[in-house]
Amino acid sequence: MVQSAWGSRETQFFYSLTPGVVLDAVEQSLGLRCTGRSMAHASMENRVYEIELENENEEGKSKSIPRALEHQVIAKFYRPGRWTKEQILEEHAYLKALDANEIPVVAPRPFADGTTLHQLPESGIYYTIFPKVAGRSPQEISLIEIEQIGRLLGRMHNVGAQIKAKHRIRLTPEVYLKENFDYLIRENLIPERLRKPFGELVDRLMIVALERFRNADRILIHGDCHMGNVLQFGTSFSWVDFDDCLIGPAVQDLWLLLPGRDLYAQRMMDHLIDGYEQMRPFPKETLNLIELLRAFRMIHFAAWIGNRRDDPAFINAFPQYGTEAYWQELFNDLIDQEEWIIKPGVWNY
Repeated sequence: MVQSAWGSRETQFFYSLTPGVVLDAVEQSLGLRCTGRSMAHASMENRVYEIELENENEEGKSKSIPRALEHQVIAKFYRPGRWTKEQILEEHAYLKALDANEIPVVAPRPFADGTTLHQLPESGIYYTIFPKVAGRSPQEISLIEIEQIGRLLGRMHNVGAQIKAKHRIRLTPEVYLKENFDYLIRENLIPERLRKPFGELVDRLMIVALERFRNADRILIHGDCHMGNVLQFGTSFSWVDFDDCLIGPAVQDLWLLLPGRDLYAQRMMDHLIDGYEQMRPFPKETLNLIELLRAFRMIHFAAWIGNRRDDPAFINAFPQYGTEAYWQELFNDLIDQEEWIIKPGVWNY
């Protein structure tokens, strides 16, 4: 089983994914014709395209999201080497279960053969197709709306708690802290002068993390549940992009929705939890994981970019990566983060 958050082997690029290949894959899988109009969506990890279809019908639309746009679909091509077939199918099973429980998610639409995952014959790239739905990421959230999101999140976790995902990775200190840091060391990405203090810092964080994670809840969660993966349409909300769904503590999905730690974020978190607990009990003791999870994400982000550092898209997006200034800034930020982890935090309840 893949135990890193970015893949078990060196990932490949998407050079073979030409417009013709994309349109042919959609037509052959759905048994429908494309008009030829397509638009690439911004995505660093995968390749995502909006495709226009001819003579679209009602087949394959989500039960829980009635606002699917006719004649348009979203084709997602998974980065080779990131996830195994079994892991992707568990992502799809989670989405299908959520959709069946009328929780507003954008679930994959079945292909003509009834499956949801196909593979390009030459490159081996896996792909799936989603309905195109209306909505945008929320810009401002009211207290009433954050409670509504909390209720939806509680319902989502009720479903996730019932699913035994054997292949999805686990959000643990060993995977997200140690494995990511070990990768940076193995690849000699951290400058020599910072390797020792960086290692000592990670060792200190591991001691705290292992203790706090000892009795933490572990269920199937979204995993990357920031507001960019929430769609708002009128007064309704829905969830997208379950690419990083994993087994971990429920609090991971909550703090990503509200990543701040000021008084406003604390007040919003209170209302988010109030909404959540109308659907599912929330283990408030796990709020002391938030600052650790923030540190995990910082180190994971550095390892993720490092693992993709030969990809031209990443080179262009992160030009400062690997410089002395980059690593010094990350180290300084983690030292500051350690203070938030060890001192009495704002998340004590």
